[in-house]
Amino acid sequence: MTIAVSGAEQVRQQTARSAGGRIDIPELYATWWRPMIRLAVLLVDDVQSAEDVVQDAFVALHRRQDALKNPDAAVGYLRVCVLNLSRTVLRRRQVSRRHLKVAEPEQTAGADAPLLLSEEHRQALAAVRRLPRRQREVLILRYWSGLSEQEIANTLGISTGSVKSNASRAMAGLRSTLGELA
Repeated sequence: MTIAVSGAEQVRQQTARSAGGRIDIPELYATWWRPMIRLAVLLVDDVQSAEDVVQDAFVALHRRQDALKNPDAAVGYLRVCVLNLSRTVLRRRQVSRRHLKVAEPEQTAGADAPLLLSEEHRQALAAVRRLPRRQREVLILRYWSGLSEQEIANTLGISTGSVKSNASRAMAGLRSTLGELA
């Protein structure tokens, strides 16, 4: 009996392993750097912070590579690190904004922004960013990273029922928000 493995899962398995069952960090880095950056950008809304988050996640993986029993779990470990470090970045931003009371410079989009995203995409991303943290994380992990409900539950440390209810509430909120804009 052969068990079908998805293309993404095959890539995860191939890039996480090297000879001797150890994690091949350079190969993992080459394959997963950009996808992890994209995930972090969706969570922290800024490329520089996202790059820092992903770099810190790879450093953490490097430090813990001997403790990981299963080299196939390296991508999952990276994803959890990116998620947790993104939460830390957002928490620090909230604290500093609450206590500093310094006027922040107005952020403007780059000159090529209209070419990169259509108006609908910008509205959808803005609506996603207004969702509560857990709902936003579930949607990003499900629809951007393509994870299953079980993988999302493992990544966030919640039950699959919580994943389903958060996804349902998030989609209802997006329908409501985007319906108002139409």
